[in-house]
Order: sequence, then C-alpha cells, then structure tokens
Amino acid sequence: MPDSALFQPLTVGATTFRNRIWVAPMCQYSCEDRDGVPTDWHLVHLGGMARGGAGLVVAEATAVVPEGRISPWDTGIWNDEQRDAWARIVAFQHAQGTAAGIQLAHAGRKASTYRSQSGRGAVPHSDGGWTPLGPSTLAFRGLADPQPMSHEHIRSTVEAFAAAARRSVEAGFDVLEVHAAHGYLLHEFLSPASNDRTDEYGGSLDNRARFMLEVIRAVREAAPHTTLFVRLSATDWIEPDGWTLEQTVEVSRWAKEAGADLIDISSGGNLPDARITVGPGYQVPFASAVRDGADVPVAAVGLITDPHQAERIVAGQEADAVMAGREFLRDPHFPLRAAHELGVDVDYWPVQYERGTFADKP
Repeated sequence: MPDSALFQPLTVGATTFRNRIWVAPMCQYSCEDRDGVPTDWHLVHLGGMARGGAGLVVAEATAVVPEGRISPWDTGIWNDEQRDAWARIVAFQHAQGTAAGIQLAHAGRKASTYRSQSGRGAVPHSDGGWTPLGPSTLAFRGLADPQPMSHEHIRSTVEAFAAAARRSVEAGFDVLEVHAAHGYLLHEFLSPASNDRTDEYGGSLDNRARFMLEVIRAVREAAPHTTLFVRLSATDWIEPDGWTLEQTVEVSRWAKEAGADLIDISSGGNLPDARITVGPGYQVPFASAVRDGADVPVAAVGLITDPHQAERIVAGQEADAVMAGREFLRDPHFPLRAAHELGVDVDYWPVQYERGTFADKP
C-alpha cells in the first residue's frame, strides 16, 4: 500500500482522527420549528458524511444563545432539548468510526437574517427577528443596525459559550470549535473594520482579541478534556484597514496559549465589499503561514476538491489536515473515493456498501 499522508492518523488534543480529510461546518438553515433543535435532516446530512469515511465531521455554526443565530432556522445548543437531539446524531457518527465536532457560534451583527429560501436581508421583529448585537453601531451593509454590547452582554456571552461547551460534551462531541471567523461576533471584535470601541475591548490588538480569548479560556475550563479548535478568518481581504494575516498569526499564538489545540483557517466574511481572489486551495497559504508562524496545528479549507490536491497539502506540511465543504455536498463518500484514487486500502467501507467498492469483483 503506498504511503499517504492524507490517510495517516492524527492526534490533536484528546482526539485521534483516523485520517486527515475532514468535513467543514456548513449551515443548513433547516430547523423548521425555529427552535434550534437539530432534526432528521441533520442526522442524515452529518451521518451520511460520517458513513463516507471522513476523519471528522463538524456540525454547522450552532448558536450558544437564541440571539446568536444567523437566522431563526439555525441550530442551537443553549438548552437540554437541543443537547439531547445532538446526542442522537453524535452517536450515529461514532458508530461509523468518525469523530464528531460542533462549531459554537454567535452571529453578532450578522444575526437575525433570512435564509435564502425565505427572504432577503434582516428578519423584522414582526416575523420572529430580533435586534442583533455587535461591538459597536457599525452595521454589516444591508442588515439591521446592531446594539453595541455592554460589559454585561460580553460577560453573559462568555458564560453562554461555556454552558454550550458543557452541553456539547454531554452530547458526546469529541471536538468543540469556537467560531471567530466569517464576520460573526468574535471576528467583529477582532477586526478594526468592525470594531471602533474605545474601551478595553477596542483599539489595540490586545484589546480587540480580549473577548475571543475570554471565550476560549471559558470553553477550555468548561471542557478541559475535549479537543478545542478555533476558526479564524486570516484576512478581511481589505488592507491595511481590515483584519490581516499578520494579526491572525499573532492571535493564533495567543489562542494556543489560552487552550486551543488547532486553528482552522478560513478568510473573509466581515466586509461585503471585500475583493477575494478565489481559486483551488486559495486559503492554504494562510493556513501554512499560521502553522509556521504560531507553531500550532492547522486545518486548511477553501476549494479543496481533488484527492491528489489534498494529499499534496498534507504531505507538503502546509496543513495538518484539510477540510472540505462543497465537495462533501457533491460526494458524501469523498474520503472513500480519495482512498481509491490514492491507492490506499481502508478498512472502514460500510459493510452495507461493500458492493460499491472500487475493487474489480462481481
């Protein structure tokens, strides 16, 4: 069997992953009762990719408080009913041999928006919307003006992340990911383009990173034996006034010191007029820079669609693992196909699907 870096096990924190091809969190906006409780859709969606051979499947951005949802149709982890619904899904993933992760999130100024099939822009109060919170009054263009967060808002949100972490552990998740990317709340505080506060949560990089680091420490304290990721946007794609790769490297060092085991590197999402240069693997150099500059394990994302491409990224030590999203939507069995194309024998084809293996047999 040829050596394959992509199919070597990887231990990060308390978790050993069977391979390094992972499912990125992807919002489904499918809680039709608007109660944050994951449904059969989430079981089949996440379970199918676990069955398909992924080393890790990370559930979508899951709100730690109701007002932290991107839309009223988002999943949540702020109550026990949601926890128990997640536990069923996690148990199925584990039965397939896959590690289960959850992305703990607060949408900040980008909260209370319509999903694409239900409308556009901000959801008004009359349709179940709410006033979003943010670092300041700076709004995301086209969405509602946010209410600036008070110190009490910040304190209670840190506590909500910790409570969500405890529920996630109770549900059986192996990995918790703090979402500090894509223009949502913690990213909004990090970026000078969305944070013009003048108190200890604004101004200098130390101050702008304070809220995120408080969340990481609180989650680590609440879940001391659970693997902890942090997702960061490496750049706002607007320089010099936005969030930059250099700041990401520095903050990644601080996140590691605060208890993060791995940094999941994406980019963008904070400013609607950002000019993003998109292409295959376009965010991998950001992940590589963080891996080298902060001396921390990283996952790379962004148009990773081909097994040989993924193999080169991991074998070249540009990232410790790759995450894919759209490719898993097209092919939930992407890792099993990748193993075939890379000439790797794996022992986790589902027995029910053995007739579908690539082996030349009747």
